[in-house]
Amino acid sequence: MQAEPKKSLVGEEYEVEIGPVAHGGHCIARTAEGQVLFVRHTLPGERVVARVTEGEEGARFLRADAVQVLTASKDRIEAPCPYAGPGRCGGCDWQHAKPGAQRRLKGEVLAEQLQRLAGLTPEEAGWDGTVMPAEGDKLPAGEVPAWRTRVQYAVDAEGRAGLRRHRSHEVEAIDHCMIAAEGVSELGIEKRDWAGMASIDAIAATGSQDRQVILTPKPGARLPIVELDKPVSVMRVEEKDGGVHRVHGRPFVRERADGRTHRVGSGGFWQVHPKAADTLVTAVMQGLLPRKGEMALDLYCGVGLFAGALADRLGDKGAVLGIESGKRAVEDARHNLADFERVRIEQGKVEAVLPRTGITEVDLIVLDPPRSGAGRQTVAHLSSLGARRIAYVACDPAALARDLAYFRDGGYRVRTLRAFDLFPMTHHLECVAILEPVAKGA
Repeated sequence: MQAEPKKSLVGEEYEVEIGPVAHGGHCIARTAEGQVLFVRHTLPGERVVARVTEGEEGARFLRADAVQVLTASKDRIEAPCPYAGPGRCGGCDWQHAKPGAQRRLKGEVLAEQLQRLAGLTPEEAGWDGTVMPAEGDKLPAGEVPAWRTRVQYAVDAEGRAGLRRHRSHEVEAIDHCMIAAEGVSELGIEKRDWAGMASIDAIAATGSQDRQVILTPKPGARLPIVELDKPVSVMRVEEKDGGVHRVHGRPFVRERADGRTHRVGSGGFWQVHPKAADTLVTAVMQGLLPRKGEMALDLYCGVGLFAGALADRLGDKGAVLGIESGKRAVEDARHNLADFERVRIEQGKVEAVLPRTGITEVDLIVLDPPRSGAGRQTVAHLSSLGARRIAYVACDPAALARDLAYFRDGGYRVRTLRAFDLFPMTHHLECVAILEPVAKGA
């Protein structure tokens, strides 16, 4: 006998008191029956009417939007962006919060994840509890920093460019994205017809005038003639292999950081905030304090940002091994670091390549893993190499906390932790943790 399908609660409304912020851009509330609600577009301490957007009877939790604010937080402002709000663009999470409140909320999430997943207090993590804004981002409430140098536009059925709604494939057509960097906005992508395209990635490099768009056509569609408001190179994502191929212009952009120019091809990974690369290199180098002649690893090295910074500081007798899984990123890293004789870049997954290198000891390690983290096995291997310092760059506080717990099992403690608001208006943040071995007998 088949079980009765559970009743959907989508569209149901509950009047609730809003509790603490949670990881993911929402706050926690409970219905009168005790069911957990993850509520967006609200702030701790508010009383709101929450409308369910996902979930059914008996589910572990429901997702909801605050559609009416009955008692507002002192940190609430009117969202500066006309496309923000329940059921609208999903690109930002905290348009309705004062900038200082956004950073406090991110700090609360980081503290909660560290405590819950690693058993660490801020003091034990060497963290002062603050989330620092990037240079130039400390703006008055109601003003939005234009920081996003890489924007992926989706295309609606009418061929209009827009952004996806939260947890949806639906497209919110827009005239302008407030957080898009000036170099992206000045291309004028929102003004033209993109019929036949599934998405457009727009990139505005930092430190050069390079602009690039990457077009993903719908199956069978022909590429349009691209005429934008500024000079731009054009790439295309091929339907057959998913590869990125040049249509015209350079197949890469030139990014500038730490006094060096870095080639980044085919829409490869680079920090999205124009100040992020320099901010993170500075934090990593201040934490590691590299010495001439040391041996270092740069894991998940991308196009070689940290490897180049290390090589610069380790001198002619120092050595750096970078490991990166992306084929194009490895080509770019080798090009970017060609003037350093003692830098080697290996392609492959860290967990597969590192054991094959035969390396048994190093002085310094930098790792900047994907959002999922490095994981227990990789952390255990790194802990066995005896590095005097390890710099862990993290874009996800949960993955960071889990991996810090694994490092503790491997005999390392957190010396310092710094948090940076490199994604204003969203729930994301970037952290740099510096680890060192626990003293014998400590």
